[in-house]
Amino acid sequence: MASLKDIKRKVGAVQKTKQITRAMNMVAASKFKAAQMRMDNFRPYAGKFMDVLNSLALRVESISHPLLAVREPKRIRVICMTADRGLCGGFNSNLIKATERFLREKTQDGKDVSLITVGRKSRDFFRKKANVINQYVDVFGKFDMTLAVAISNEVITPFIKEEYDELYLIYNQFVNVSVQKPTVVRLFPLPSIGQDVDAESDKRLDYLYEPSEEALLQKLLPMYVHVLVYRALLETSAGENGARMAAMDNATSNCEELIRSLTLKMNKARQAAITAELMDIVGGTEALAKG
Repeated sequence: MASLKDIKRKVGAVQKTKQITRAMNMVAASKFKAAQMRMDNFRPYAGKFMDVLNSLALRVESISHPLLAVREPKRIRVICMTADRGLCGGFNSNLIKATERFLREKTQDGKDVSLITVGRKSRDFFRKKANVINQYVDVFGKFDMTLAVAISNEVITPFIKEEYDELYLIYNQFVNVSVQKPTVVRLFPLPSIGQDVDAESDKRLDYLYEPSEEALLQKLLPMYVHVLVYRALLETSAGENGARMAAMDNATSNCEELIRSLTLKMNKARQAAITAELMDIVGGTEALAKG
């Protein structure tokens, strides 16, 4: 059995750890509230943007845009979004595993796959295991649409120049504080434009477009990529802080349970020490009485 001094030292160490995890939980909760508000405020805009874009595509009989070009997927580019920091449960590891599976499937099919990492954790993991052509680190502390535009512009121009054939976005879709679902979305070519809206129901909406529908669609297609990337950034930010909040809450509960267990051991050790001292006293008294 460990000595009373050792157990007291362990209790003190666990209590300090509990203070740290509780503080991290409070900080994550504050950041999560702000990140969730931004995400919830942007979701209606993203949904309405897609409705209008699909409505435009349904009204245009033929549209020729480089982002709609379908080519044989020999070269594939992937955007992988993780957090910049750890201590958030399986948030990063689950996404990295999903990305690994995706890269393995594509490379086994003979595809040339390159990677753009967003977040320090994905950069650190893949920089020696994949062809990382660019990286964005320490971006989730404070970001806005400018970051989404920068990432989007980096992939739009090479696709138009036919430097690669398909683009995928892999990120954690926020479901709730405890659940973040790794999601794979194909960005290029854009297959869903004009296919996700019921044509009969859409005819009820009478939009007035200025300038022409074709000109608007040409302008909105790049913005479509900006919106999807920015939404993924918001989902990742909210998911990271939610996962860290849950992880630190579990860690605090584990610390409390460990403190209770160690306190019980400390009390048993103290009782054993007191009993041993009493036995020594009784033994000494008996020896004196016999003498």
